[in-house]
Amino acid sequence: MKKLFVFVYLLAAFCLLAQNEKIIFVETSDVHGAIYPYDFMMGKDAGGSLARVKTYVNTLRKENNVVLLDNGDILQGTPVVYYYNFVDTSATHLYARVMNYMEYDAASVGNHDIEPGHIVYDKFAKEVRFPWMAANAVSTETGKPYFEPYTIINKAGKKIAVLGMITPAVPNWLPPDIWSGIKFEDLVPSAKKWVKIIRDKHNPDILIGLFHSGAGRESGSTEEKVVENAGVLVGENVPGFDVIFVGHDHRGWNKTIKDPNGKDVIIAGTKSKAKDLAIVEVEFNGDNKTFSSSIVKLDETTPDLDYLNKFEKEFKTVEEYISREIGTLDKKLFMREAVFNNAPIIDLIHKVQLELTGADLSFAAPLSLNATLDKGAVYVKDMFSLYKYENLLYTMELSGKEIKDFLEYSYDLRYRTMGNKDEHLINVREVEKKKGRYRGFSAFKHSYYNFDDAEGIEYTVDVSKHYGERVTIKGFSDGRGFNTDSKYKVALNSYRGSGGGGHLTKGCGIEHDKLASRIVSSTEKDLRFYIMEWIKKEGDIKVTETKNWKVIPEEYFVFGKDRDYKYIFQK
Repeated sequence: MKKLFVFVYLLAAFCLLAQNEKIIFVETSDVHGAIYPYDFMMGKDAGGSLARVKTYVNTLRKENNVVLLDNGDILQGTPVVYYYNFVDTSATHLYARVMNYMEYDAASVGNHDIEPGHIVYDKFAKEVRFPWMAANAVSTETGKPYFEPYTIINKAGKKIAVLGMITPAVPNWLPPDIWSGIKFEDLVPSAKKWVKIIRDKHNPDILIGLFHSGAGRESGSTEEKVVENAGVLVGENVPGFDVIFVGHDHRGWNKTIKDPNGKDVIIAGTKSKAKDLAIVEVEFNGDNKTFSSSIVKLDETTPDLDYLNKFEKEFKTVEEYISREIGTLDKKLFMREAVFNNAPIIDLIHKVQLELTGADLSFAAPLSLNATLDKGAVYVKDMFSLYKYENLLYTMELSGKEIKDFLEYSYDLRYRTMGNKDEHLINVREVEKKKGRYRGFSAFKHSYYNFDDAEGIEYTVDVSKHYGERVTIKGFSDGRGFNTDSKYKVALNSYRGSGGGGHLTKGCGIEHDKLASRIVSSTEKDLRFYIMEWIKKEGDIKVTETKNWKVIPEEYFVFGKDRDYKYIFQK
């Protein structure tokens, strides 16, 4: 009798535990290649990284049911992923090995995962041991998702459905060859379609959205326009989600919204570089579910030693690769200078672009706010500071008027219209300066990587005038006349040439689907590769400053630059 009582007691306790089961969802997003807690460009320890994520997840897994998810943008951002994207392409990709080792349950595809091209992401999709998902990336050949659309995870006796999607704005930024054979559907109609399929076929206990798209709240028709950041729109328009994990915008999210039926939906997302995690806990009590969410910072988390040891050989391989000397400079170059005016560091990029393409003129922008190239030896690692993204180099045909309109648009993003010398020069926001830190990126009203200038023509930018009246092009630097009605060949990166930033579409008024017809030629490899090859060929580089454009009135510029440099960068 006593044994029977003990058995019944244990059975009851087991049933109670089963009823009060808890599942913890952990999201990484926009890790951008931060496999190691190390800054390869600066040669020092760095915050974040998957090594710290591994420590945190190990601790959780000891006493909890954990579902580990990633929300895209992993195959771009550090020399490590560049090396395994383009240099060592025969072995299983290091990032795939790392994620398999960490036992990710599922992941979504990000726009920067498409950026390396078909060869890279098609191979990667076969190497990971978990579903890599993008339900709204549809094969033009089969009409079915190019990647896996969703997955069902069984955890603690519960059926969990995870629907993965990617921002549909990929064609706005990347060349058609890179995403050939894929069309990108808007998130709301795609979610409606797949939620119905999932509900009818699986009837899950929990429905999770894993969207490489920002939370956003863009207005307009959710059925007819491409919405880049649509996490909230999906939650408000598609019933059934319990949690929507977002990413892409690097902002970090932890909020609750209502779906069309009035049900609470958690919107959660991390920032970037694995410096924090989005955590959602689900506690079951019979048929009831209780959700809670938080953002966990990993600043104080120690990197996992077993993880570091396991991937130490690959670390040393990449460190050796980026430490190779490729040339020398006779002068130190600063990217910060290029935010304000004509700068030698951008002139260097222009020089490479013009020599590679033979174009009449070149457009380029600063891509890394704090990049510097020291006087003396130049190393492979310096190229990742100088040129942050894996853009191709395009040659496009534009009219003289379109070139002027392009520059008017670019300088409207960069400069304010100044009424006197005591006003801001740069289009800045009113941002509170954090203790011990400068305002940096957050100070700019518009992204500084859209601050293109031109090389090959002589011109002025009058900041006392308004948009459309500022840029005066005097002629080409080689003495040729410049005509607004004539057609010219222009060198620019593929992000800009595909419509990124809006310079060609909003600025020049070229319809997006007409941009491809303007492309005269494209490089096969990324521009960073060609810059490295150019430096290797040149060897000893004598830095020149072309000074082919300037800001007027000069008094406005001098006072405005001094004021805004302190505002943006002074600690």
